[in-house]
Amino acid sequence: MTDVSPAKSTKKAKLDPILFSQGGSAVVVNPSEGVAGCTPEWPSTKNPRDSDSKIERKTSAQREKVEDIFEFEGCKVGRGTYGHVYKAKRKDGSDPKEYALKQIEGSGLSMSACREIALLRELKHPNVINLQRVFLSHSDRKVWLLVDYSEHDLWHIIKYHRAAKANKKPVMVHRGMVKSLLYQILDGIHYLHSNWVLHRDLKPANILVMGEGQERGRVKIADMGFARLFNSPLKPLADLDPVVVTFWYRAPELLLGARHYTKAIDIWAIGCIFAELLTSEPIFHCRQEDIKTSNPYHHDQLDRIFSVMGFPQDKDWEDIRKMPEHPTLLKDFKRTNYANCSLIKYMDRHRIKPDWRSFQLLQKLLIMDPTKRITSEMAMEDEYFREEPLPTQDVFGIFPIPYPKREFLTDDDNEDKGDSKNRNMSRPNTDVDQPPSKRVRMTQGPPQQQQHPNSSSGNNGGPGTGGGGNSVNCGGNGGGSNMQQGGSYHHTGGVHHPSQMNAYNTGNPSNQQPTFRYN
Repeated sequence: MTDVSPAKSTKKAKLDPILFSQGGSAVVVNPSEGVAGCTPEWPSTKNPRDSDSKIERKTSAQREKVEDIFEFEGCKVGRGTYGHVYKAKRKDGSDPKEYALKQIEGSGLSMSACREIALLRELKHPNVINLQRVFLSHSDRKVWLLVDYSEHDLWHIIKYHRAAKANKKPVMVHRGMVKSLLYQILDGIHYLHSNWVLHRDLKPANILVMGEGQERGRVKIADMGFARLFNSPLKPLADLDPVVVTFWYRAPELLLGARHYTKAIDIWAIGCIFAELLTSEPIFHCRQEDIKTSNPYHHDQLDRIFSVMGFPQDKDWEDIRKMPEHPTLLKDFKRTNYANCSLIKYMDRHRIKPDWRSFQLLQKLLIMDPTKRITSEMAMEDEYFREEPLPTQDVFGIFPIPYPKREFLTDDDNEDKGDSKNRNMSRPNTDVDQPPSKRVRMTQGPPQQQQHPNSSSGNNGGPGTGGGGNSVNCGGNGGGSNMQQGGSYHHTGGVHHPSQMNAYNTGNPSNQQPTFRYN
């Protein structure tokens, strides 16, 4: 019986100096180790330029170009303002594993890229994307990240089910799959938070799911470009980045201008993702354009949150009066307009009747007051995960994977319709209401439920990158489906109760499989 749900992944990552590659070979930024495996050659005081040139010639002779190592031409699977993502395999055939090569747009290393590389090099967890290697192309100064290749992500998975519902053939995400997805997301975020890292851009497109292979059905949290250490920032995080988190997943304290926000912003985003898995629609969908400005206050997004959750009472969120935008809130909103709004009524309008445990957990994740919001560790110990079906390592369980594989893009394919810094949320996505594309390749599933896997209206980011946002027409309040319908979920090989489960060995290299316990 496979032990698959680690309860406490608290091993601290050691944040060491950054390592990157230059011209195709790894370069350690550490004088004691030299460059690209060379013995250090220090410039003499007499001829420093001659010594530097000698080192450069020696290093250049040993460099390998990324295109010499990996085959990826014509295998583009993602594109956006962040750059391009390619599906890649080693040319020499020494490793049959598939990888994702993310070419970062622009010349040299951006601050976002440096941040992502520095964090991913040190963070090792089964539910966090694994950075294998970094390349720096000497000729055009392009940066390449080699990461795990994931065949699926939650944005495409939810879109698949939303399209089925639009075609009047609703196939909701299985209850067991929802539980397994949520548990692994919480586990990965718990690991990040235990290492004082805020993700700050959690959304379905950044939650990758591995396809067929050794890690089948495993969740990988991706896109650490907005991530920050929060143990002792020199300035309030709001001073460094006034606006973070994609629009629909932004916590109310962020929208009200909180200067000192906490890991609770990631928990709110997880709650939004959980609700979206239950309903196949973004719970706080707002049509207004999402423009990252210095002013975090956004009337329409707050209105959407209050329309679902109700207006926050002072007794429930005492510190709301301390929010910088609280005076604007009182001026723009009338409490009485939201007197009949609540999360349970939202679920009823969508004809969604989740079991009581899942609804209770959702409420805890979406508490308005960030100081009362549940933590990732508390959420993982919730009774929801102790009831059948238990969470599994493979979120697909014993079922065939019904979701389409990623297709290769051409120069004519327009995938970039927004990014993590500027997303157009006002444009409706006609894919929701129209029949999906017929040219998609499917692993399983009826043709009428197929859709183009790369037709997202945002930086889907391709495998291993997460990417940006998307624009969706939610289709109003109707058309939901009872989550308890559609058959039972059969989980794999007798998963242990969460209280009996071993923690993942987070100190292992990411290419080493974690050890599970068997009975």
